[in-house]
Amino acid sequence: MSVEALDTRKTRTAMIAILMALGMLGLGFAAVPLYRMFCQVTGFGGTTQRASQSDAAQAARFADSAAARTISIRFDGNTAADVPWSFHPEHPTDTVTIGQRDMAIYIAKNNSDERITGTATFNVEPEQAGAYFNKIQCFCFTEQVLEPGQEVRMPVLYYVDPKALDDPNMKGVEQITLSYTFHRALESAE
Repeated sequence: MSVEALDTRKTRTAMIAILMALGMLGLGFAAVPLYRMFCQVTGFGGTTQRASQSDAAQAARFADSAAARTISIRFDGNTAADVPWSFHPEHPTDTVTIGQRDMAIYIAKNNSDERITGTATFNVEPEQAGAYFNKIQCFCFTEQVLEPGQEVRMPVLYYVDPKALDDPNMKGVEQITLSYTFHRALESAE
């Protein structure tokens, strides 16, 4: 093999290695949004679903015709260590009819002397219930800004999809927990 052919093979191998490294780097950056999208579509890991008013109306019609059962919903509110807020549900539990819209209220108060922007992460337990827990409106869809000492009431409009009644994995589930944790938004963390 000639020196020129050997140099060409080395160059090709180096280019392939560089392209593979760049591809892996790109996959690393794409992993979080792709995982988030996967969780939102499947409800994996207790990720709730987003629903429209028309989705909720359709679920309610189905629930009415099927004489749906009730289920207990437990609400939980937490803050990250760097968020000096009080944050809790107005009522820790509620009993709802599956398929019917309901509203929960969370109360947040900024206990600091500075303006803080927070963003809420959420999950549902048990995990398999995430695919059936639909939020129509939620404070968690946008960042929340609280001025020093400000207290706000934040609603969550939701329903549990009647399809949960047909899922064997949901058999025996009598309570769903909706949990939120507020974190500082990136621009507020500086």
